[in-house]
Amino acid sequence: MSVMFRGSMVALVTPMHEDGDVDFESLAALVEFHIENNTSAIVSMGTTGESATLDMDEHCEVMARTVEMVAGRIPVIAGTGANSTSEAIELTRCAQQGGADACLLVSPYYNKPPQEGLYQHHKKIAESVAIPQILYNVPGRTAVDMLPETVKRLSEVDNIIGLKDATGDLERLAQTQELLGDSGFELYSGDDATGTEFMLRGGHGVISVTTNIAPKAMAAMCEAALNGDRAQAESLNAPLTALHEKLFLEANPIPVKWALAEMGLIPPGIRLPLVPLAEQYHQSLREAMTQAGVL
Repeated sequence: MSVMFRGSMVALVTPMHEDGDVDFESLAALVEFHIENNTSAIVSMGTTGESATLDMDEHCEVMARTVEMVAGRIPVIAGTGANSTSEAIELTRCAQQGGADACLLVSPYYNKPPQEGLYQHHKKIAESVAIPQILYNVPGRTAVDMLPETVKRLSEVDNIIGLKDATGDLERLAQTQELLGDSGFELYSGDDATGTEFMLRGGHGVISVTTNIAPKAMAAMCEAALNGDRAQAESLNAPLTALHEKLFLEANPIPVKWALAEMGLIPPGIRLPLVPLAEQYHQSLREAMTQAGVL
């Protein structure tokens, strides 16, 4: 596959009005904010985009309108995973029709398939929709862990081009790299706290929550890490470390939506069962934002 994604990719929030309706005007402003600040790709409708609480029509509309707003300036990767294989195929078709450059498919959550089930699920989606697809392993949310051996098997499917690994386990990265060899399969970190080290050890980028609020700093850090400049990458990451941690004080995207509202970039809307950030965490997150230079 010739499609390559690199560097600082934002797991973009979906801005909402206080009544929970999607705020497309704020979404357009966020897209411009990221393009101006060197974000290298936008991931629309991932976990951070509240994909779990948007219905199928909304999900498809947000993906398609994000592609329109970006207008080919940077790649758009659409989150189209589901725990029903047929629903994931439908969402992936939607993303393809909407003009996305690739899709990101989270492991099926809640129903806890075995490794063979994970393999068959992703293989079926890839065979059903001819768009580049990225696997997404996040056992902390899905209650299932896609093992490196399964990633290796899936890497042999033509249009499965990469893996977003949110385990935060750098040993896992090494095991996966060893199995994949020089196949050209892409590896992205889904864990901001270990993202810098992930890239310094040969990963290709980070699909990031922090990038929502510190895009310029994250882009510079990723560039240094991908160039193998450890000293520079670690120095650029240092002011961001508190942010990487504090953005998970409560379930993502609760803290990051609060932070973006504090910055005046989006209204404070979020959908149940998520609720706005508890007041006890406001000061701590504000301090991390100040340290990162975004407040």
